[in-house]
Amino acid sequence: MTATTAEGPLRWLFLDFDSYFAAVEQQENPHWRGRPLMVVPLDKAEATMAIAVSRQAKAAGVKRGMTLAQARALCPDIAVATARHEVYVRWHHRLLATIERHAPIDLVHSIDELSIRLGRGQQEPCQARLLARNIKRALARVAPVITASIGLAPSHLLAKVAAEMDKPEGLRVLAPEDLSEALLHLPLEELPGISTGISRRLARAGVSDVAGLWRLAPRQARNIWGSVAGERFIRALHGEDVDLPPPGPPKSFGHGRVLQPDLATPSAAWPVACALLLKAATRLRRARMVAGEVTLAVRWRNATGGREAAARRLGWLAMEDVWRAVLPVATCDSLALLRALEGLWRRLEKAAAGQGGGRRGVQPRMLRNVHVYLSRLSPESARQLDLFADTDVRWRERERLWAEIDRLNRRFGGRVVEPASLKRLDLKYLGAKIAFGRVPEAPDFDGPAP
Repeated sequence: MTATTAEGPLRWLFLDFDSYFAAVEQQENPHWRGRPLMVVPLDKAEATMAIAVSRQAKAAGVKRGMTLAQARALCPDIAVATARHEVYVRWHHRLLATIERHAPIDLVHSIDELSIRLGRGQQEPCQARLLARNIKRALARVAPVITASIGLAPSHLLAKVAAEMDKPEGLRVLAPEDLSEALLHLPLEELPGISTGISRRLARAGVSDVAGLWRLAPRQARNIWGSVAGERFIRALHGEDVDLPPPGPPKSFGHGRVLQPDLATPSAAWPVACALLLKAATRLRRARMVAGEVTLAVRWRNATGGREAAARRLGWLAMEDVWRAVLPVATCDSLALLRALEGLWRRLEKAAAGQGGGRRGVQPRMLRNVHVYLSRLSPESARQLDLFADTDVRWRERERLWAEIDRLNRRFGGRVVEPASLKRLDLKYLGAKIAFGRVPEAPDFDGPAP
């Protein structure tokens, strides 16, 4: 682990786009500019929750995660946009190309966050500020509504903290000599890397605020975290340019969707779950990996009206169920993965019938969302085969077949080849989902650049 001293120059620029999804919608739709706006995953659903809100909506008290009804109670004139993730990805790549004309991007953390390691001619505060302002001006020429906040600091951790301090459109420098004064007023939970679990560990060690955290020695932090990550965190908090740990291999591939009301029954949601699994399997094959486990996770809709008390007695208000299937042999064969999902879905159908076992008067539960994950990953070349497993002898041929299907879909776009059972399902809201921490490559999306 290498580090520079706290007295060294600035080393990192962290850029965080402000209210990114909502800003893109306002950039694309001039009549929404300057108006409160929320972005929702589904249209025609009053109970759907906001995945992003504009700065104007935030000023009115609307927050991410609020339902449309809650948002309208606070801000009756709020505009509503249905998420268009493929548009957000195209803008993401265009904005990154604009930034890279000024400095090479070191790491893209998510669709709205990135960091740049400052070069030797950019590490003094005046030079770093000039770079940040040049990036802001360049972005404004390309997309005047999509703004960014920038943090400059000696360590990557502090640069991320600085980027959050003056949002929106902020530019904050955390110089080494100003660190303690600048940080001590912050709530402990607002520091990146202080999860709920770490907060509990710190509380047990007598640390309840940033001042107590600041006083920890690296060795103490290592003991509290239970790993070298604690030592890295404290050194970075004091301004040391600690090397970022190299990204490890993916631990899972998965997709999930909030379900439209007409897809809330198990029978209607089954094709959606199949489509989610097929998307995850495509990413699995692209990474040249195989999966040894399929996981199905669902969230149920709340019981309403006169059934609420009975639903509570039956346990219906437990909002999430998870089922897992371990495969006899790790694979990337979509058909084998679908068979495993089918077994999990039968368990979901039993759960949906309610704890009354389908007796008269017990209404089935309705689904709010569904998630499918492929885990227990290993490289294709390192797959461990089970000599005694009852495995179809044609599994290798099927894996090659699915690889060819992937190639055709990439070449001709979308769903050129897919199972016939999915043809009847309108998957327009399935097609381009973005996880906040994962951004598809630009070739995954067709259509003109914004």
